Amino acid sequence: MPTYQIITETSFTASHALRLPDGSYEPTHSHDWPVAVTVQSDQLDAMACVMDFHALEKIVDAVLDPWHGKHLNDLPPFANEAINPSAERVAEQIALAVAKQLPRGVALVETCIGEAEGCTAVYQP
Repeated sequence: MPTYQIITETSFTASHALRLPDGSYEPTHSHDWPVAVTVQSDQLDAMACVMDFHALEKIVDAVLDPWHGKHLNDLPPFANEAINPSAERVAEQIALAVAKQLPRGVALVETCIGEAEGCTAVYQP
């Protein structure tokens, strides 16, 4: 059975400071985080699409908008040391939030996020 996938790419700017194993924090620093979200379906919709690209873009933008220009450590789900804002965890949180909003029959495949040139974290549920 064929599987169809679409990918949307965007970026956001935010700072973070990873909590180190000894409980201290690395220095706060900012990144331009490139993000790629891949979704798939075994069947195409009435327009012969996995889903509308613009609809997927809106979902991803809505997830990222509260983080843009902010310090991730201060924001849910990272606030109060709940989750360390590593690239891996940022990718995971984006994926979890996007997956909840996808239309029936469309599944999240992976979220990729770059932290620095040549450094990409991937989360696959």
